[in-house]
Amino acid sequence: MAKTELIKVLIVDDHPVVREGIARIISTDKRMELVGEAGNAEEAMQLYRKTRPDVTLMDMRMPDKSGAQTIETIRAEFTNARVIILSSFDHEEDIYQAIQAGARGYLLKDSPRNDLLSAIVRVHSGERCIPANIATRLAERVGGNELTSREFEVLRLIVKGKSNKEIGDQLGISEGTVKSHVNNILSKLNVTDRTQAVSVALKRGLVRLE
Repeated sequence: MAKTELIKVLIVDDHPVVREGIARIISTDKRMELVGEAGNAEEAMQLYRKTRPDVTLMDMRMPDKSGAQTIETIRAEFTNARVIILSSFDHEEDIYQAIQAGARGYLLKDSPRNDLLSAIVRVHSGERCIPANIATRLAERVGGNELTSREFEVLRLIVKGKSNKEIGDQLGISEGTVKSHVNNILSKLNVTDRTQAVSVALKRGLVRLE
C-alpha cells in the first residue's frame, strides 16, 4: 500500500508564541507536516519558494504587509497557493480583503483545534472553509452597499472629527458634494447620524483610529 503524502503546512505569524501554539497543534495530527515558520511577509515568500507548502496558515496583520497583501504577493508567483487566514478579528473588511486576495479560508485564532485541523484538510482537498458566522459578515460587506473610494476618504475624515467644510477643503470638493457623500455613507451603513457612522465603521473595521 502506497504511503499517504503528508499535508505540508507553513505558518506565517509575527508572534512566536502563536506560531509555537499552532505548530504544537499541527504536530498532533499524523496527516500533516510543518515545513516552516515565518514572522513576516518577506520571510513567508522566501519560505514558500523553498518549501512549496500545500496549505499556508497566515496572520491577517503583520508588521511589513497585511495578510491580504502577502497572499497577493504569493499568488502572483504561485497561482494555486492555498492560504487560510488566522485572525484575532472578525471585521468584515478584513474578511473581504482576504477573500478578494485569494484566501481559501478564514478562521479566528480562538477557534477549537479540531476546526483548524479540519480546515487544513478541507482547503488542501480544494474546498473553501469559511465558518457560517464569518460568511454572514462577508455577505454584509458585499451585499450591494459597498462604499466607493471617495466615500471611504470622507468616512475616514468623519472619524477624525472633521466638519463637512473641513472635509471639502481637504479633498478639494464643495461642501454640498461632501454632504451628498455623507448621506450616501449613512444610508449604506444603515445609520442615522455621523456618531453612529463612526461607531459602525470602527466596529466593522472599515476604518481604524490612527
